[in-house]
Amino acid sequence: MKRTIKKAAVLGSGIMGSRIACHFANIGVEVLLLDIVPKELTDAEKAKGLSLDHPAVRNRIVASSLQTAVKSKPSPLYDKTDASLISTGNFDDDMAKIADVDWIIEVVVENLDIKKIVFDQVEKYRKPGTLITSNTSGIPIHLMLEGRSEDFQKNFCGTHFFNPPRYLKLLEIIPTEKTDPEVVDFFMHYGDLYLGKETVLCKDTPAFIANRIGIYAIMSGMHTIEKMGMSVVEIDKLTGPVIGRAKSATFRTMDVVGLDTTVKVSTNLYNGLPNDESRDQFQLPKIVQELYDRKWWGDKTKQGYYKKTVDENGKKVILELDLNTFEYKEQVKPRFEALGAAKEIDDLKQRLPLVINYDDKAGEFYRATFYDLFKYCSNRIPEIADELYKIDQAVAAGFAWQMGPFETWDVLGVKETAEKMKAAGNAPAAWVDEMIAAGHDSFYKFENGKRHYYDIPSKSYKVIPGTEGFIYLDGFKENNVVWSNAGTTLYDVGDGVLNLEFHTKMNSIGGEVIEGINTAITKAEENFNGLVIGNEGEQFSAGANLAMLFMFAGDQEYDEINLMIAQFQNTMMKARFSSVPVVAATSGLALGGGCELSLHCDAIQAHAETYMGLVEVGVGLIPAGGGTKELILRSSDEYATGDPELNTLQEYFMNIATAKVATSAAEMKGMNVMRKGDKITLNRDRLLADAKERVLQLHNAGYTQPVERTDIKVHGRTSLAMFEAGIGGMQYGAYISEHDAKIAKKLAYVMSGGDISAATTVSEQYLLDLEREAFLSLTAEPKTLERIHSILFKGRPLRN
Repeated sequence: MKRTIKKAAVLGSGIMGSRIACHFANIGVEVLLLDIVPKELTDAEKAKGLSLDHPAVRNRIVASSLQTAVKSKPSPLYDKTDASLISTGNFDDDMAKIADVDWIIEVVVENLDIKKIVFDQVEKYRKPGTLITSNTSGIPIHLMLEGRSEDFQKNFCGTHFFNPPRYLKLLEIIPTEKTDPEVVDFFMHYGDLYLGKETVLCKDTPAFIANRIGIYAIMSGMHTIEKMGMSVVEIDKLTGPVIGRAKSATFRTMDVVGLDTTVKVSTNLYNGLPNDESRDQFQLPKIVQELYDRKWWGDKTKQGYYKKTVDENGKKVILELDLNTFEYKEQVKPRFEALGAAKEIDDLKQRLPLVINYDDKAGEFYRATFYDLFKYCSNRIPEIADELYKIDQAVAAGFAWQMGPFETWDVLGVKETAEKMKAAGNAPAAWVDEMIAAGHDSFYKFENGKRHYYDIPSKSYKVIPGTEGFIYLDGFKENNVVWSNAGTTLYDVGDGVLNLEFHTKMNSIGGEVIEGINTAITKAEENFNGLVIGNEGEQFSAGANLAMLFMFAGDQEYDEINLMIAQFQNTMMKARFSSVPVVAATSGLALGGGCELSLHCDAIQAHAETYMGLVEVGVGLIPAGGGTKELILRSSDEYATGDPELNTLQEYFMNIATAKVATSAAEMKGMNVMRKGDKITLNRDRLLADAKERVLQLHNAGYTQPVERTDIKVHGRTSLAMFEAGIGGMQYGAYISEHDAKIAKKLAYVMSGGDISAATTVSEQYLLDLEREAFLSLTAEPKTLERIHSILFKGRPLRN
C-alpha cells in the first residue's frame, strides 16, 4: 500500500502537541490541531459578554496553546508563516474532520483512561486504513488496544517524539504484536526522510529505550554526586560540552524540564521494573527527594538547583543550591585538572579518554558514572533492544549526546575498559566478554565506507539498517584520503566526487583551510566530477579565523591584511568559477566567511538547522570575502524580475548592517542566501550523501564553468543618499554609536558601487576591490580592534 501524508491530525495541543503540529507544518503538511472545550469562562470572556457556546470560547484552549508555541523561543517553526498550515478546533465540534486526514496522533495527558475515551471518539470518524499513533512517553502501547477494532489495531503504534520536536532528533517507533509490518516500515522511512528524525524501532518495554537509559544515567549520576559530595556547578561543568553533551548539562536540564517530570519517570521505572538488577538506582537520593518535597522543581516553580535573584546593586544573579544545606549560594567557578589538560583538544574522541582516565576528582566521577552506565546498557540487551546500535541512536538523539554509550565505550577501548569496569565492581554482561574472547575489539567498525555494528546473536558485524546510503567520512579515512593538511582533509567519496572536510576549531577559515579549498578544487578539476565542501561536525564554519587578523591589525601590518583579504577573495572566486560543480553542505553555524563560501558555491545543500548570515559588522568590519558583492549581485538580478529598485538593496543592506542570521534553511531562502535551486535536507545524517547527489546532478546535466559577471547594476549617489539618511537618523536617535555609523557608511559606499553620479553596471572584481578597501580601512579603527579582542579573549579588556 502506497502511503502519503498530506494532512495530519494532532489530538491534544499542550506543549508537545502544539509543537508536533508545528513540525509537521515545517515540512509542508497540513495539520488539524484539536483539544478539549473549556468548562468555565475566563474573566476576560465574561467582560466581553461571551457564553460557553461562543466559538472563540470553545476553541480557546487550542488557540492559546498554538499561539504560545508560535511565539516561543527557540521557535518550533522553520518559518513563522508556516503556522498558516495549522487549523484548530475542539474534540466536540471538529472530531469528524479527522476523516480527511492520513495520520492521527494522540498527544493528550498521560492517563490511559483519558486516552481510551479519545480513541472511542476517533473510532467513530476515522476512515479505515488511516494511521493512528500515540505520543505516550511511558504508558505500555499494548494497553491502548483494548476495545479497539481490528483495522485500528493493525494501523496503530507508538510514535514517541522528544521535546522540542523540531530540535531533538529522536522518534521512537513502538509497534504492538498486532501492528501491520508495512505500517512499521512506513513510519521508519517517513520519520527519517520527511521528518528528519533518527527513527528507532523499540520494544514495548517501560519507558522504551531513550528514557530508560537516559533517566538511569541521570539517577545513577545523582547517587554518585551525593556519595562524592560534589556541587551543582561542578557537575554541570563536567557533564556538558566537554563530554559531548548539551550546554545545560545535568542540573540546568533538570530545572528546564522540571524535576517533577524526572521524578515521575524514575518512580514509574522503579515500580515497573521489579527484576531490573540495577533497580535501586531509580530510587530518589536525598538531593532529589528533598527538592521534590519542597516543590523546588526548577523554572516552573522559580527555583530548583538554580535560582535567579537580584543582588544589592540591582544586578541579576543566578545562585546555585548547596546540596548539603539546601540553601542557595553564589556560584564558585569549579576547577579540575582534567578539564585544564583537555582544554585545547577539540576532537571529542581524543578528549574523552583523557578526561575519563585522568587521576583527579573529575576522572573519578567520570569512571564511576560511565562504567555503571556501560554495565547497565550491556545488560539491557536483549530486554529493550536486540541490537546495540539502537541504544546509541536513541540516547544520543533523544538527549542530544554526540556519542551514545557503546560509541563512547569504543573510544575508550572495549577490552581495556571492560577490565577496569570489573575492577571497579561494574562487570559488563557476559556477551561482552564473549565478544572480546572471539577477537572482536570494537562495537562498531567501517568496511567499504559503511558503518557496521557487532550483532550479538550471529557474533558478526552487520551494516546498520537504514544507513546504507549515508556518507560517513570516518569510513574513508583508512583508504580514501586524497590530500590533507593541519586544517582540512580531502576524501574520495566515490562516483568521481571529492569531499573537503574542515577540522579547525569551530571549522573557522584560516590559512590552512584556504589552502585546502584551493587544493580541493584544483584536484577536482584535474581528475574528478565535482566537490562537496562539508563535514560531520556541529558547525559548517563559524567564519574567518580572527586571531591572525588581530595580530596583523595590532602590529599595523596593513599590507599583510590586504594580502590576506585578497587571498580569501580569490579563493571564493575560485569556488565560483571552477570547471567542476562545487556544493556546500551546510549545517549548524555558517557565519561570516562560512556564509561567503556557501554563497560562491554552485549550490547549497543545507540541513534544515543551518544558521547562516554575514555577521562581520559585529566585529566592526564588513563582509569582504565576496559576501557584500554577492548580495549586490543578487539584488541587481531581482531588478529584472520587477522588484522596485532599491527595496531589495535596502533589505540586504539591513541584513548585513544588523548582522542578521537566518535561524533555519527556510529563513535562508527568505533572505536569498539560498537560491531557488538550492535544496534542504531534513535528516542531518543524509546531508553529505544528498550534497554528493547534487554534485552528480549538476555534472550529468552538462555543467559549464560560469563566467565573471560584468553587468551588476549599482546606483551610486542615489542609494548612497538613501543609506546615509537612514544612518543619520539612527545615529541622531542614539540607536547606533558613532563607530557603528562609520561602519554602516563604509557598507553603504560599497553597496552603492562607490560615489558615482548615476546608476551604472560594474563587474564582480570592481565590487571586490571596494569591499577590500573598506575592510582594510576599518581594521585601522581602534574600536574594531577592541571588538575583535573582546571576542578572542572573552571580554577581557584590551591593554595598550
